[in-house]
Amino acid sequence: MADDRGCSLGAVGLAFVTGGLAGAAVALLLAPQSGRESREQVRGYGRRAEEHVHELADTATQVLDQAVDKGREFIKDKQAVLTEAVEAGRTAMQLERDRLSGEKKA
Repeated sequence: MADDRGCSLGAVGLAFVTGGLAGAAVALLLAPQSGRESREQVRGYGRRAEEHVHELADTATQVLDQAVDKGREFIKDKQAVLTEAVEAGRTAMQLERDRLSGEKKA
């Protein structure tokens, strides 16, 4: 029976976002500054969060591109090894056929 104690990435992300929203709501309610200052502060947080998300997306894209490149290199290397093995098998099979047909003639 599988032991399913882990959390999915979606659940973790949802918990993070929910916690962030709850924290922001509490901060706004308990803020010692005016509403205008609070709104400016929230806008600043939003801009920084947006920039951070874009940076994370760029990093994820770079990592994914690197993984795809490594995968292509791996496949190319294995394809070369497989091609060599098939050729060696064909050669061995042809040699065995020649040997067996030579024995039949004798």
